[in-house]
Amino acid sequence: MNATTATIAFPEYRGARARQSILSGWLTPAFRGGAGNWTFAREDDRQTRRQLQAANDGVLVTAAADGDRRAFRELMDRYIDDVSRTVAGMLGAGQEVDDIVQDAFIRLYRALPTFRGDASVKTYVTRIAINRSLDELRARKRRRWLRPWEEVEGQDELAGEGYASDETELDDRDRLLRQAVNTLPATQRAVVVLRMIEEYSTEETADILGIAYGTVLSRLKRGLDKLKDTLAESGYTSFSDV
Repeated sequence: MNATTATIAFPEYRGARARQSILSGWLTPAFRGGAGNWTFAREDDRQTRRQLQAANDGVLVTAAADGDRRAFRELMDRYIDDVSRTVAGMLGAGQEVDDIVQDAFIRLYRALPTFRGDASVKTYVTRIAINRSLDELRARKRRRWLRPWEEVEGQDELAGEGYASDETELDDRDRLLRQAVNTLPATQRAVVVLRMIEEYSTEETADILGIAYGTVLSRLKRGLDKLKDTLAESGYTSFSDV
């Protein structure tokens, strides 16, 4: 498998629930705090909508920081599905995905008044989501250790983690591949998800994770080698088989 060109294809995961939760919370304290007053213009203003869609991220960031909620909605619409798929790649489909995506965009909103553009909006919010996903994986690990042994005896270690909650919607090959990804250490999983599922470049992955270019390559190689070994145990000799 050529790690620079091939990708792992998983079914789409969209951020509809997280988006709705954010939109329903426009006037809650989570979305207040120093970014100016909201602009209550007509939501069905088609000309304004077209202007927002044509605007670059920098223009939208400035407008949203000044209180234009439609500008922030446009930013969210541009990236929420990508961020949701990334988090689902780390954790699997479930309520945690929606919670983390919502939290990532709330944090983005709060940061807008001081956002300097050192990273793109997409990179910035994806970095938040990845870090929150890693926090959740660590919390899951702690919960497993704290759980009484008799409660976990005989249970599949993947149950309740990763993509297990979505297994009924997958065929055997998809389920096997997702379970294989879930066995990776969190740091390798993050690189594999970003590079091979979301198709970020090596440079973008390094920027999102805050690690060196070479570290991305080494973690990707170790992760893919482990995936190959795991899949080989189930009779698949290459990624093309799944």
